[in-house]
Amino acid sequence: MDALLAGLGLIFTPSVALALLVGSLGGVIIGAIPGVGAAVAIAILLPATFAMPPLVGLTMLLGIYGSSMYGGSLPAILINTPGTPVNALTTYDGHPMTRRGEALRALGLAYGASFAGGILSILALILLSPVLARIAPMFGSREIFLAALLGIVLVVIAHRGQTFAAGSLAAFGIFLHTVGLEPVKYTQRFTFGLDFLSSGVDLIVVVLGLFAVSQAFVLLVDPDHAPESQNVSGNMFRAMAGVLRHKRIAAVGSGFGVLMGMIPGVGEFTAQFLTYTYAQKTSTDPDAFGKGSPEGLVASESANNAVPAAAMIPLLALGIPGEALTAMMLSVFYVHNVVPGPGLFRDHLDFVYALYIAMLLLNVIVVVFVALSSNLLMRIIRIPTRFLGMMILTLSFVGVFSLRNSVTDCLLAAAFGILGLILKRQNLPIVPIILGIVLGGIMEVKLRSAMARVHTPLDFVDRPIAAFLALAILALIGLHFWGVFRERRLNPPEFSHDHDIHESQQG
Repeated sequence: MDALLAGLGLIFTPSVALALLVGSLGGVIIGAIPGVGAAVAIAILLPATFAMPPLVGLTMLLGIYGSSMYGGSLPAILINTPGTPVNALTTYDGHPMTRRGEALRALGLAYGASFAGGILSILALILLSPVLARIAPMFGSREIFLAALLGIVLVVIAHRGQTFAAGSLAAFGIFLHTVGLEPVKYTQRFTFGLDFLSSGVDLIVVVLGLFAVSQAFVLLVDPDHAPESQNVSGNMFRAMAGVLRHKRIAAVGSGFGVLMGMIPGVGEFTAQFLTYTYAQKTSTDPDAFGKGSPEGLVASESANNAVPAAAMIPLLALGIPGEALTAMMLSVFYVHNVVPGPGLFRDHLDFVYALYIAMLLLNVIVVVFVALSSNLLMRIIRIPTRFLGMMILTLSFVGVFSLRNSVTDCLLAAAFGILGLILKRQNLPIVPIILGIVLGGIMEVKLRSAMARVHTPLDFVDRPIAAFLALAILALIGLHFWGVFRERRLNPPEFSHDHDIHESQQG
């Protein structure tokens, strides 16, 4: 109880309360503007949060992370343009409802489902994080190395159909971590005689380049346009209460969101499609899905909003991020020498409670804000895309330069921006690079520490948790290859058949 009261005291200090308000409202606005999204905003703000107290910086980032999907549903429903990528599924049923004249009902269901998913996942975070933190002391260097390796494997196989590309990009991220001075004997690694590489490739430079600068390039290269909008009239709070008619779907969506959020590399898209598939298969009117089904809309929004809080569970309990945004938040912890894991729950329980309370409050603040200001938000998002791209580019380079006052960092960010643009144009994933850098760092440190007590390969898995993690890695890889083999056997490539026809025609 004392820790809870101390956490409340921390939240209601002026600086933290202001950060929560700015992050929550700013996240809604950022999410509502197509082409920006939480990842871009957090990447731009990340350098500034290093100068703030840890709770202030994390509260602001959590506000943006947790509220951006609320904002992203607004243009998805009204103008058929998702504000954030994870709101793409919202357009399937949200916009058809708008065309039928049910815009208020669609927005109310989206906001109500998002609120339900957010609150239920925070309750899961509160219940599960301490349990996982109690188990965490059983994790030695070997176990943490294997847990990080399991995270890499999950990230790679989560990109179904792109596993080779995802694996290559994750390996590239691990390679980027190794550039610079080796941490034990301080020998140069992959610097190629270039002095500016001696200090390594900064994670924030890579994040800003791949997410913010690349998105600015996309907006500047694509044709300029400003979305059209329409007004919504009626009682939004009453419309939000309509989600109570779909309690089962909202609960299932929240459950899938929590489960998928806890697994590294899986995230919102998998949670959404699992929930959407479940809702369609159990619906009394499955043919309405994709044509304006309220159940489909609730399934999409409850699942995606349950993921952010769930993704914090492995971060707080084990210090292992599950996706790019929590990897960025991990850097804020480390800059302030606050190490996630069992020690955080033992020594800084008031800090943990303050984060829980902040996440609960941000959902309440956001729901009230979106209910009262949907029409105002629609006016805000009518920003020409090239002007928006120029703003993002300017803010990105200001953020990069502020890290170390280095023009070289700006050039590196521009290079990663071009790489990010190429990956986006080719529909290749960016997240494996970031997780490769973060998890690669964890793996290197823990492997060095573990090798002092490992003499044979079997010594590495001679403890129950290590053996379980190793078996899980092997099982996942085996199941993935079996799935690929089975799919190819059931759907053989058409090349050989086409080739035979061509040969016979030639003959």
